[in-house]
Amino acid sequence: MPRKSFVPGAALLVTAALAAGLTGCSGGSATGTSGGEGKDGDTTAASQSAQPGRYQTLPEACGLPARSTLRDMLPGDGQPLSPADAQKIYGGRADITYDTDRRVGCQWTRETTAGTRHLTLDIQRVVSYSTAVSDDDRAQELYLTKERAAKIPSAGSGTPSTPASPTDTAKDQQKPTDGATSTGDGKDGAAGGKKTDGATAASTPPATASPTPSDPASDSAPGPGGPLAPRILDGLGDTAFLNDQLITADSGVHRDITVVFRTSNVIVTITYDQWSTDKTQLPESQELQDKARSLAGELADSLSE
Repeated sequence: MPRKSFVPGAALLVTAALAAGLTGCSGGSATGTSGGEGKDGDTTAASQSAQPGRYQTLPEACGLPARSTLRDMLPGDGQPLSPADAQKIYGGRADITYDTDRRVGCQWTRETTAGTRHLTLDIQRVVSYSTAVSDDDRAQELYLTKERAAKIPSAGSGTPSTPASPTDTAKDQQKPTDGATSTGDGKDGAAGGKKTDGATAASTPPATASPTPSDPASDSAPGPGGPLAPRILDGLGDTAFLNDQLITADSGVHRDITVVFRTSNVIVTITYDQWSTDKTQLPESQELQDKARSLAGELADSLSE
């Protein structure tokens, strides 16, 4: 039988076709693998995103302090109060805010023949706008801004915390405002006063001067480094500080106590001041500080429940 003729060109065509098919299969497999790796990367990135803070809502501020606490912080002159007057004093006046899940506040005032006491409470829930920064970390940044502004000495030293640098200040100004605003000016604030850096300004008139440690009018003021001096507080929230200022301006003599503490992504600011009608009677630090710290502890326990 005659053999079939061998055609070299046909063999080459078959070989090329097989090679092309294998190449196509290999390319499809590589594409599928690449897609799978992309999905795995997205999942890993999502799992590494900063965690949200513990608090997603806020309580009603005027109802937080116990009535007994308010009676102690806003003492009278021995005259009994009518039910209507008691409700007016101890019920407080709620701040006006646009979002009560982001910011709430309340103010209390009691006037007597000896003077006036003001109590202001501001509670801010901080939310980070960056997936790389947690709510807690953003809240800590804002807390430190308050601590530096108050020039609180760092723990274990008499040296005030390092003020924020111009670069830090510029960055803070570019960041979104953490908190709801109130009143028509579009800035963080409360009825009765504008808020700065997340804190409610006291409802008292602004002071025009403050005494130095050598000023005779400041004899009862806490000395630098003393147990009543402005300082970092331990055992209150995640971090806290207390500030104490005696003001002897022409507008009146008053002592202002401020306690600020952070717990997770919530910052609480308490402002407690006493105005004296007799300029020779300076408000004492010990009583005011003790009462402000007691309220701060009560609020911290309430928020942790």
